[in-house]
Amino acid sequence: QGQLVESGGGLVQPGGSLRLSCAASGFTFSRYAMSWFRQAPGKERELVARVAPSGSTNYVDSVKGRFTISRDNAKNTVALQMNSLKPEDTAVYYCVAPTPGIWGQGTQVTVSS
Repeated sequence: QGQLVESGGGLVQPGGSLRLSCAASGFTFSRYAMSWFRQAPGKERELVARVAPSGSTNYVDSVKGRFTISRDNAKNTVALQMNSLKPEDTAVYYCVAPTPGIWGQGTQVTVSS
């Protein structure tokens, strides 16, 4: 049974950086695209970034140039490097393997001075 465990959230000032990590287990990680979603208070959940098994990436427009998604198929991990953070990036961030339908528990990111 597949599992995703996120780490790395926290409180950061505007303009700062955070790196989220996600460790996968229980499924063939290298076969599947991986994504990061986020949900802010009172807003719908949105797809932030996606990385294909090949390593190709896609981003929502609001984070392009600031966030970088990456994967390590040897270690079964996916990361989200977040730079130049803004208050509107505040949300719970989820690591997701969409095709097997596996979600992590979420990690809180708060951007505030």
